[in-house]
Amino acid sequence: MIYFKTDEEIELMREANQLVGKTLGELAKHVKPGVSTLQLDKVAEEFIRDNGAVPAFLGYGGFPNSICTSVNEQVVHGIPSSKTILKEGDIVSIDCGTVLNGFVGDSAYTFCVGEVTDAVKQLLKVTKEALYLGIQTALDGRRLGDISHAVQSYCESHNYSVVRELVGHGIGRKMHEEPEVPNYGRRGCGPLLKSGMCICIEPMINMGSKNVVFERDGWTVRTKDRKCSAHFEHCIAIRPDGPQILSSFDYIKEVLDSNAI
Repeated sequence: MIYFKTDEEIELMREANQLVGKTLGELAKHVKPGVSTLQLDKVAEEFIRDNGAVPAFLGYGGFPNSICTSVNEQVVHGIPSSKTILKEGDIVSIDCGTVLNGFVGDSAYTFCVGEVTDAVKQLLKVTKEALYLGIQTALDGRRLGDISHAVQSYCESHNYSVVRELVGHGIGRKMHEEPEVPNYGRRGCGPLLKSGMCICIEPMINMGSKNVVFERDGWTVRTKDRKCSAHFEHCIAIRPDGPQILSSFDYIKEVLDSNAI
């Protein structure tokens, strides 16, 4: 069942999602060579709690940490660890969630660690552009498949592949609500988009094959060919006058300035 949000509920969701954006901005200060992903997790949890919220991921389905940190070939759901030390040339996708005033915020951004190759920068650039193309298509009266097709066609036109096993989702009082939001699909198919729907669009795009492997830790998903994967995510609300982005990358841009993807 799809839950439609009132104007007041959407504003509460915006607050939760803006806090996610601010947390990612705080993390942007710490993503550098020599830092462990567990250190990033501690920064995120402290920042979220200091701002009156709780980490949405911590304990969710048994997940042991406050953020997901997925490095290089890891697609999503990487578990922060003191043994995973970021090094020059890595990329790390940080997926973050908060619960504030009874609503969940959720967003993800793939960071460069120092200088990365031009090929990897291009993967990140295209993935992020695909996210915004998907958002532009999220119009009242269209179909969810229009979003999926926009993401898929753009990424595949750049010779990247789209992960099939993992998708975006509805969001609200719960982290995962209906509908699922695949990054692949056909125009004109799927649920009708209506004002009041809140969804997370999150392209997960691989440099090589679309095939993935689920690691033995029960969480981490990586590319089968071990080539890099990128992940960007925004939470949006469908509105009569167009999609509204409830989360934000602006706080990241303030930190990274011209170095932001």
